[in-house]
Amino acid sequence: MAQWLSPADVNHVTRYLDLAGVAICGLLGGAVARAEGLDLFGYLVVGTVSGLGGGIIRDTLLQHGTPVALTDGAYLPTAFVGAFLAFLFTFGEDQWNRLFLYLDAAVISFWAIAGAQRTLAAGLAWLPAVLIGTVTAVGGGAVRDVLLRRVPAVLGGNGLYATVAIAVAGLYILCADQGVPTLGIILGVLGGVLLRMVATRRGWQLPGGLPMEPGKALGQVRARARGERRDGAQRSDGEEPSGDEEQRHDEEQRHDEGE
Repeated sequence: MAQWLSPADVNHVTRYLDLAGVAICGLLGGAVARAEGLDLFGYLVVGTVSGLGGGIIRDTLLQHGTPVALTDGAYLPTAFVGAFLAFLFTFGEDQWNRLFLYLDAAVISFWAIAGAQRTLAAGLAWLPAVLIGTVTAVGGGAVRDVLLRRVPAVLGGNGLYATVAIAVAGLYILCADQGVPTLGIILGVLGGVLLRMVATRRGWQLPGGLPMEPGKALGQVRARARGERRDGAQRSDGEEPSGDEEQRHDEEQRHDEGE
């Protein structure tokens, strides 16, 4: 066990995680193709883009030769098999929703770890490793959604998605820095799956745009300051504000608030 937890076999472990992610995302891409009413070729295209897109983006950014999806003979067939399984079998809506939740949570964790590990192996620092780990996890799905003219799921409106990938990649990098990378794989997969499932079930999301209006807020502050200065001047002179002055003050305040 101690030998298995050493850094020596990490490349093999992350390769299998990478391939598992390819198979799962090939299946998920095929399911999307079914929902879009595509033919067999469409299944294979969407499944392949979904399964291999993130890894190809990762390897292109790292610039360490041809992307592994094109040099390792296992990658393309794995994506094809995943998409073809979605072509052969269909599930009820409830069954598919449960299956999708588990598979999606797993593949985010697998690919975040694989991307972070390959980045560290290329000699880059921890921050690029987090970035490329996240891109690996979400890139294929984003390219698939753009291909099908959808807003990529990673951009919002879902349970935590890229956030899970960032957390998993960060946890793996921390463990790798301490010399226990395979322990980071175990904790990253379990933690990522758990966080993604809880976020989806509880509806956790990052906040959208806040309804702040700087111009209106500034106008309110200016109107309040002007009113306080006028009231202070009148009190120092012992005068009571007239009705016309109060009306003019109210109009100025409304004008400032509308700016």
